[in-house]
Amino acid sequence: MTALDIRTVTPSEFPDWLRALNTGFLRPPTPSDEEVAGRLSYMDLSRVQGVFDAGRCVATFRSFAQELTVVGGATVPTDAVTNVTVSPTHRRRGLLSRMMAADLAAAKERGDVAATLIAAEYPIYGRYGFGPAAGTTEWEIDVHRTGLDPHRRVPEAGDGGRIDLVDGAEIRELGPALHDRLRARQHGVVSRDPRWWELLTGQSLFPDDPWTEPFYALYRGPDGTVDGMLAYRADANWSDAKQPLNRATVRSLIATTPAAERALWHFLCSVDWIATIRTGPRPADDLLPLLLPDPRAARVVTQADFLWARVLDVVRALEARTYAVPGSLVLEVHDGSGLAAGRFHLDASPSGATCVPTTRSADLAMDVRELGTLWLGDESVSRLVALGRVEESVPGAAAAADAVFRTARRPWCPDVF
Repeated sequence: MTALDIRTVTPSEFPDWLRALNTGFLRPPTPSDEEVAGRLSYMDLSRVQGVFDAGRCVATFRSFAQELTVVGGATVPTDAVTNVTVSPTHRRRGLLSRMMAADLAAAKERGDVAATLIAAEYPIYGRYGFGPAAGTTEWEIDVHRTGLDPHRRVPEAGDGGRIDLVDGAEIRELGPALHDRLRARQHGVVSRDPRWWELLTGQSLFPDDPWTEPFYALYRGPDGTVDGMLAYRADANWSDAKQPLNRATVRSLIATTPAAERALWHFLCSVDWIATIRTGPRPADDLLPLLLPDPRAARVVTQADFLWARVLDVVRALEARTYAVPGSLVLEVHDGSGLAAGRFHLDASPSGATCVPTTRSADLAMDVRELGTLWLGDESVSRLVALGRVEESVPGAAAAADAVFRTARRPWCPDVF
């Protein structure tokens, strides 16, 4: 049996790495020259790993720099993991474990607070210390059942705002500042680089995703500030009785005020011929259903885990966020890799926190994956105790931790990466 070589990928090896990536994701394996050149243009090859067997790439792994908004609006540097595959001929040989270990060690050395990923399969990443940190929900709206008046003005009279249809250039110009404002108020949101906006507006293309230009709309508040953005596509589907059955699919909808959010959803529900709307990924506690006179017009079609987090620096992770109420807790964190293990005293408050290593007895003990699940406030400590995934050493510590960690609104990550 030949030795398997794990290494960073060179430009000459990149086409073979891309072939292995396509194979893992069940896409046509052989990349075109355009796909190779396009992907090379934005990838940092120093963070692209491959496993090679007799010169052929059989596993892939990539990470890139990212910022994640935590509770309270601060951002922390994170190691975003993506493009993970192992070819079906080389499974169960520890290849992912070796690539992940190398990447997480490098991230820790760089000073990243955590690593993040969107898990294609649930069971894989817990063993590497990742926990589901923010969920996602997608709704399908039956427009005719919403109870909205089809002849209404949008935005409603008295709103003071306006909606404008715009082109991709205006989205690229105004969208990043709007997204930065969203990031400052919504924990779970991750940074978007210029390429994200180029992909949304067709300046950059995925070779395996034929481009269809979306419609773009901006909501401007009474003072003219852009408070919301919508990008959507629509199909052309009519019944045999010549009734429109068109479906709109939202590519992106972000808003920094409830008024903007309401106006954009009501606008989309008012577009002639649109019979159903797929919302795309939304927070689990989204305002959307209750923005409709009949919330039952929106039915859940997807509800699942989405953003996963792996804490690398417990002190910085817990100090970066704010907390609902004051509280003092000693947490024992187990980490088989040794990257984040220890016992830590958290002194938390709504304005901030201090976290220091300690030798005091622990109130709660957990694996680092459970800490990732609790970090952004989307899970209950008491539930994890009931499941046997957190150990409560001091009676009442779980309830106290729930009061400290939970948030009024749930975290949300709008973006796949």
